[in-house]
Amino acid sequence: MLSLLLTLQSPPADPPHSYDGLARQLAVAIPRIEASVTVDGVLDEPVWLSAARLVGFSQYRPVDGRPATDSTQVLVWYAPDAVYFGIRAYEAHGKVVRATLADRDNIDADDRIQILLDTYDDHRRALLFAVNPLGVQEDGVWSDGFEASAGGPQAGGRFDAVIDLNPDYVYESRGRLTDFGYEVEVRIPFKSLRYQSSDPQNWGVQVVRETQHTGSEDTWAPAVRASASFLIQSGTLVGLTRLHRGLVMDATPEFTTKVNGAPGTLAYVYKGEPDLGGTLRWGITQNLSLNATANPDFSQVEADVGQVTANQRFPLFFPEKRPFFLEGLEQYDTPNRLIYTRRVGQPVAGGKLTGKVGATNIAYLTAVDDRGQSATGDNPIYNLLRLRRDLGASSTAGLVYTDRTDGDAYNRVFGTDLRVVWRKIWFSQAQLVGAWTRDAAAARAGTLWDLTMYDRTGRAYGNHGEIQGVSPDFVAAAGFVPRTNYVQMTIYNRFSWYGRPGDLVDQVSTFVGLTPLWRYDDFLHLRSTIEGGIQDTWTANLRGGWGITVNLSDLEQRFDSGAYTGYATDSAGTPFALPHGLYNLLGGDVGVTTPNRALTAAADAGYSAVPIFAEGAAGRQLATQMTLTWRPTQAVRVEGLWTHQRITRARDGSRFSIANIPRLKLEYQLTRYIFFRYVGQYFAQQREALEDPRTGLALVLDSSATARLGPAGGAATNELRSDFLFSYRPTPGTVLFFGYGASLTEPDAFRFQNLRRTSDGFFLKASYLFRM
Repeated sequence: MLSLLLTLQSPPADPPHSYDGLARQLAVAIPRIEASVTVDGVLDEPVWLSAARLVGFSQYRPVDGRPATDSTQVLVWYAPDAVYFGIRAYEAHGKVVRATLADRDNIDADDRIQILLDTYDDHRRALLFAVNPLGVQEDGVWSDGFEASAGGPQAGGRFDAVIDLNPDYVYESRGRLTDFGYEVEVRIPFKSLRYQSSDPQNWGVQVVRETQHTGSEDTWAPAVRASASFLIQSGTLVGLTRLHRGLVMDATPEFTTKVNGAPGTLAYVYKGEPDLGGTLRWGITQNLSLNATANPDFSQVEADVGQVTANQRFPLFFPEKRPFFLEGLEQYDTPNRLIYTRRVGQPVAGGKLTGKVGATNIAYLTAVDDRGQSATGDNPIYNLLRLRRDLGASSTAGLVYTDRTDGDAYNRVFGTDLRVVWRKIWFSQAQLVGAWTRDAAAARAGTLWDLTMYDRTGRAYGNHGEIQGVSPDFVAAAGFVPRTNYVQMTIYNRFSWYGRPGDLVDQVSTFVGLTPLWRYDDFLHLRSTIEGGIQDTWTANLRGGWGITVNLSDLEQRFDSGAYTGYATDSAGTPFALPHGLYNLLGGDVGVTTPNRALTAAADAGYSAVPIFAEGAAGRQLATQMTLTWRPTQAVRVEGLWTHQRITRARDGSRFSIANIPRLKLEYQLTRYIFFRYVGQYFAQQREALEDPRTGLALVLDSSATARLGPAGGAATNELRSDFLFSYRPTPGTVLFFGYGASLTEPDAFRFQNLRRTSDGFFLKASYLFRM
């Protein structure tokens, strides 16, 4: 590694930047023209000759501040009802443009153009409209600020933003490959946007070009990585006037029918569930929207990716996928995920109000859940409120309130947060939250607090210092706070080196971190830590898009006596003696990713000393993951994923658990709007009988411990899941899905003998977007 660093330039000092001057330099007055064009990917109409021209792109990633390898020309103008973009992307390296016929939001491996529109010109969020060279769309929300930094160090990686591709907007796009590269045409109607009520008004704008064969990302407005905000470095569209949005009323009726099968007493039984529902969206003003839904279909068309749980202590996070919750979801973001909409299991009805009034973002959601999600037999009711006010150029202050009521039981959470950006590349952040809960157990209250003392996002050097605490009785029934009763400090330092143009290595960074963790009461009484340690991560970006990652760690783990309540070493009830802590848990991990080509691969392998939590013992873990993606034609995609984990006991080398999870996804994209997909996943996980780490004899668990951990005698899961889907989705909201899914189990993993069907089902979903 030392010889590699010697070939790189020394880290330069972070230069001063004047973002205000840069914004003035890139302020563009685009023409307002009473015209319309046919969006066909050919910029041949006379109106394009009058458009404003955005040129002079520069590289942002992997090394900022360099001239772009290829030139890009962006033409922009607007009509009373829409804004138009025409892009000519020149490619001087031959026939190397990556373009596939893909489903919406599935073009990350293609060359693409991203248009970021900050319609409030507040440098916090921008709507993202992306297209590949064939005009296939990808859209979502680009969020600057605390959403990109909460919960971890931001000294590297994608520190500039969180990109949420779940929202879908109605816009037109077409593209085509040309002799010079590719050409793309985009029309974004104002009806699909929320924006200011003033006239005239300014919008922030940034255009990003991603080129796969070089692994580079170029921006129109010069952007540097030494900044706590990416969007503040955008250019500006100035003087937009007389924008006509008209009535914004979207009605989306839905018809869903399901036929689910399950083993019955005498035979396999199918039951049908036809349903009618719908969603209504009303644009009250240019910047406020009201959504309502009744009896919505919240089924998923694809199973979540399997995750290993054999040595898992805390709940696993799964992202939201349901359409009603996805629109405007980014406005509910808070540090530490105090709002997690997947807590609403099967809503009967719901409503949302989202938007921005002045400098204040407003997001409110209410939902009535199905009685099957209740512990009392009543319908749980959720009320979720998030307010966030802009302060200065990039700072924010926010409030959050959540309420879940289930009969006489309730959980209420109220919190506030503040994020202050200072000296361009630094920010500090604080959050204080209280929770009040009453359920069958008792009435109790808890607190969560989080203080980021400093975070520096410099080009050559970055750092992050944070301390976070969650009291034992803190409950967020409408959020995702997987762990309580701890205080953790996180201190990271990053050092980066950049290669010269043409070098094999574009960039090398190292992240050195300390993560000590205390029990909540131990921290308050200045007692020692129970886990944590030091970690060192090296990342290297190589020319052409290759990536290498190396992780090294030295950790400690002390066991919590409360987790072993109900343990005994024999049937006579001899108490389990809690082992002492484990120290010098050394581990290493290496990962390699290839450039995005027709065949793309990523591999990761690690070996480490780990605690076996169910036994309070020392273990050794081998973990590997391999991903392979093959795109033999523009219309066919094959994705394979294999996850393997094996944990053995350090005492004698015997196996504690093993997991293998292969996953295969096959897609055939018939047109831009029609595809066929198969997803198959085999989840094979086996945990051996629990043993006393001192004697090797079997442990005995009482009913309370068995409820937490499962049987002491071990457990195995061998499940094959298959999902087939036909999808027709010409626009967001208008869909036709038809699919079939089945789950099968067998006694022995990967034998494919004696497979027994445990559940299956057909489903049909049809909806149509009526836009008024």
